[in-house]
Amino acid sequence: MRQLDFAKSLRRNMTDAEQRLWKQLRAHRLNGEKFRRQQPIGPYIVDFVHFGSRLIIEADGGQHHESHSDAARDAWLQAQGFRIMRFWNNDILHNQDTVLEAIWQALNTRTQ
Repeated sequence: MRQLDFAKSLRRNMTDAEQRLWKQLRAHRLNGEKFRRQQPIGPYIVDFVHFGSRLIIEADGGQHHESHSDAARDAWLQAQGFRIMRFWNNDILHNQDTVLEAIWQALNTRTQ
């Protein structure tokens, strides 16, 4: 499957945690900041990205626990100048305010 088609498929089939987080990030709802979802970057598709601050947000389920492929992916994305924040799905679902506050803080500490 082509990467763009796969990204579209991921947008249509988001997890509950991704849907809940997207509800707060979409349409400039987090203090006017613009995020994109299921965005291709190089060979990868990231859950959410804020291009202005080069910040990637990942919603992780149990399959990501100590994942070696995630470490390689993060290293490549960081080499491209991105910062990555990972949140467990459970935290997004049950501690949403804390997650949003952490994202907001990261946006306010943009690297120059």
